[in-house]
Formats: sequence, structure tokens, C-alpha cells
Amino acid sequence: MTRVIVESLNLEAQGVARPLDEQGIPGKVVFIDGALPGEEVEFESYKIKSKFELAKLKQIYRASASRIAPKCPSFQECGGCSMQHLDARAQLAIKQRVLEDNLKYLGRVRPEVLLRPIAGPTWGYRYRGRLSIFKIPKGRVLVGFHQKKGSRITDMLSCDILPPHVSDLLPQWRELISQLSIPGKMAQLEFAIGEGEQVNLFKTVFVLRHLEPLSSHDENLLKNFSEIHGVDLWLQSAGLESAKPFHPQNSFLCYRLPEFGIEMPFKPTDFTQVNHQVNQVLVGRAVRLLDPQPHERVIDLFCGIGNFTLPLARYSSQVFGVEGSELLTQRALQNAKHNQLDASVSFACDNLFEVTASTIRSWGTADKWLIDPPRDGAMALSMALAELAQSKDARDQSYLPKRVVYVSCNPATLARDVGILVGQAGYRLKSAGVINMFPHTSHIESMAVFER
Repeated sequence: MTRVIVESLNLEAQGVARPLDEQGIPGKVVFIDGALPGEEVEFESYKIKSKFELAKLKQIYRASASRIAPKCPSFQECGGCSMQHLDARAQLAIKQRVLEDNLKYLGRVRPEVLLRPIAGPTWGYRYRGRLSIFKIPKGRVLVGFHQKKGSRITDMLSCDILPPHVSDLLPQWRELISQLSIPGKMAQLEFAIGEGEQVNLFKTVFVLRHLEPLSSHDENLLKNFSEIHGVDLWLQSAGLESAKPFHPQNSFLCYRLPEFGIEMPFKPTDFTQVNHQVNQVLVGRAVRLLDPQPHERVIDLFCGIGNFTLPLARYSSQVFGVEGSELLTQRALQNAKHNQLDASVSFACDNLFEVTASTIRSWGTADKWLIDPPRDGAMALSMALAELAQSKDARDQSYLPKRVVYVSCNPATLARDVGILVGQAGYRLKSAGVINMFPHTSHIESMAVFER
């Protein structure tokens, strides 16, 4: 075992250290589970590679002032959270530092302005999630998140990042599934919380994925569970398209964006932000930073079901939403009609990971863009913009938006794309900042603003 001082945290919330050799020269990097920056600790490596080591924390000699006792009894085991041992304010500061470091060292650029971090509730915030189910051979049923290292399911009876009523149902779900005729064929339990037809009247929908047909006795047990606990149940026998309401047969689920007068219906299997309160602030800031004007056309890329598209339509002439899923573009159009905005929005399905300059030309000119990609980022889009910027055809300049707001869920791919947009496409990085969408986890959401 070796004693070191921890330098920083990585994206997996592991302490980063470089032990000194006998000459005082730093050696290869060691990632220490559970160690915090500034701490003096002793570690024991469990995986040794040529360029790094993975290690367990064995003893703390000098603890960080930001270290706190984890709230959740499953913290050491569960893979859902990795930062509960760190004060919430320090979590936010570290995430901001990770973003800055990625922009500096990977993107080779600094934002002109650092945006104030967006944060919200730190407990009970998760309004959407997917829990795994596992029937222990000749034993009990487990319902929970995967463990930190491996595919096993955490033996958990509660979860503090879930709303209390969802957390309280975890033991009941274990008991119910154990009573079904096929407990070993229940794959996962997805949940989504939203408002119903009345404002601030919330409902919870569970989607139960089963790999074999249910018996009539199973169905009766599920109906009773739904009625006793006041939750809606959907069943899913195959892919997402197979998910259907089970009990009750009809249910309305939505989230609302009061600042824009938007009511966004969604299905429990749709992608929506897990943290509704932070999402309201996020959308508001993104729209204000993009600053659409009544005469302007805006393009919303990776538009999903219209989370940014419809608020943008309140202030611009036209919004064109592009998404890689035909199903999601249909859902987005339905939501536009629901909010009586279909006259000012349009949608198209395109593979946004294979975009070229010709693709952008086909979308037509737009004054401003909003980009909200998944973790892989928007490299093809960035390269296509760079190609247009470097084109000898002067007409290609008209396809370059004057301002871009980029919402990211991965600071590394954001930094990569920043390098392209600033270094090759002629944009300035006006501002950037983090959004703490997932407190107590190492997940980092961020936002960046570009101008030509």
C-alpha cells in the first residue's frame, strides 16, 4: 500500500494522484475510488496497467473539508451515485473545473465569460429512470441500479435521489414481482413522473418489461398494485414500440414550461430530462442566450420531442427541428399542434452523425442554431460548418448561423467540437457553464455559446 496526496477528481469521481518515486519524481497516474482532492490517503491497487493504476482507498490521513457522510446506505455499492461523500457545493465547483479543464486542454480555448452554474434540488430530483430486475436463483427478487463495478444489481430498499414515493415503492415492487408466475423473466422497470391534465397534479407511470407473456393471475396482481398505490402501469413485451398502457388504459402525462406557456405531453418511454425543475431553468437560459428575434429563422438540432423547439417558436419567425428518429419527429409535431405552434415549426428526420455541408445546405439558411446532442457530441455538424466556413464559394457563408447555443452532456466531446468550431469554423466561444442536472453523480451537463 502507498501513501499519496490526491490532486483532483476524474470524470468517474475517482481521486487522481501521482505517487513520487525515491527521487521525488511523479510516477504514473493512479485513480483511487472514494478519494477527494487535497486528501492524504493510503491506497491499494487492484488493476495495474502500463500507464495507470486503479486503486481502492484504504485509509484517510488528512480528510478534505468537503467530505461528508453519504446519505444513502447503498452508496458504496450502487453505481447510481459516485459523489455523495462530497458536499453538494463542492460537487458543483468540481464539475465547473472539469468543464474548464476540458475546454482548455482538449479544445485549446477559454470561454470569454463563465456562466453561473445552474443547480436545483439535490435529493428526490430524478423524475425518470430505469431500474433493473434480477431474480436470485432460489432466492429473493432485486430491483435497483447496477453496482459500481459489474453487472450485478444493487440490493437496495430505498434511493434518495428518487422522489420519496418512488423510493418507498422499491420493497413493494420486489414483493410483487416475486409473486408473479415469471419473476425470472422480468427484465426492467422504467418510471416517469409528470403532471396530469391539471397543473401541479403529478402522476407516476411504471413501465414493466417482461420477456414472456403474463398470466391472468399476474395481470390481476398488477392491477391491484396500480390501484392500491395510485400509479399507472404500462407493459412492454419487446422494443420501445411495444410499450402500451395496461392499467388504467388511458393516461395523460406531461411536463410544463410555464415561462413559455408550453405543455409538453410525453410517453413514459420518451427521452425527457430527468430533472424537471432544472430543465425549466435550462430551457429559459438557452432561449435567452440564443435571443431569437421575431424575424429570424432558427434550427434546433437533436430536437427530440421539442423541448427547445417549441419555446424558441414563441419568439422567432420559424423553427426547424431535426432529429434522427422518425418517431420522435412525429411526437414533436404532435406537441407543436398541442400548443398551437405547428404553423411556425417544421421537423425533419436526418442522421445528424453523418451530416455534410450538403446536408446543411438542404436545411436552408438560419440566423441561429441550438444543438443538444447525446454523449457522442456533434462532430459531424462541427466539421460540416468548418467546411462551409472554408469554402471558396461565397454563398456558403450564408448557411453559417451567427450564433450557436450548444447544450452538452459530455464535456470531453463538447471540448472536441469547440476546438473545431473555434479553430476551423471561425466562431468565438462567448460563454460556457455547467448545469447540475444529476447531483451526486459524475455526470456533467453544460452549455456553450458561439458567435461569428
